[in-house]
Amino acid sequence: MDRREMLLSSAAMLAATVAGNAFASEHKHEHHHPMTAANQALIDSTSECIKRGQACINHCFTLLGQGEKAMASCAASVNQMLAMCTALQQLASANSNYLAAQAKVVMEVCKDCEEECKKHADKHEECKACGEACADCYKECRKIAA
Repeated sequence: MDRREMLLSSAAMLAATVAGNAFASEHKHEHHHPMTAANQALIDSTSECIKRGQACINHCFTLLGQGEKAMASCAASVNQMLAMCTALQQLASANSNYLAAQAKVVMEVCKDCEEECKKHADKHEECKACGEACADCYKECRKIAA
């Protein structure tokens, strides 16, 4: 393929993309998913837990880089919580048959993360916020796991 053919191909792809976007914006597809609404409190709770957890783990990494080895267990706990809450959020969004089972596991993970974050809550706002989000997520998981 020479330079001219490549430019023509690129221009054609760009035109197709623009046309596709214009078509999509004119034909909005709106519908409601009642299954997701049933789990909305859990989805919101996991979202908050993930958001706070990401801030916490980044703070832990900064402190670890400065030599504060005490943050290693907090970072490890938050890392596990992030993985489990992300999976739970996806299952809740899909109204999965595995939602209750995953919620039971996430309850344990969030409880452990909350306990670890409490150790640093008086010195680090990120840990305090993460621990509080984990406590809220635990409560929402309990409703689903019961």
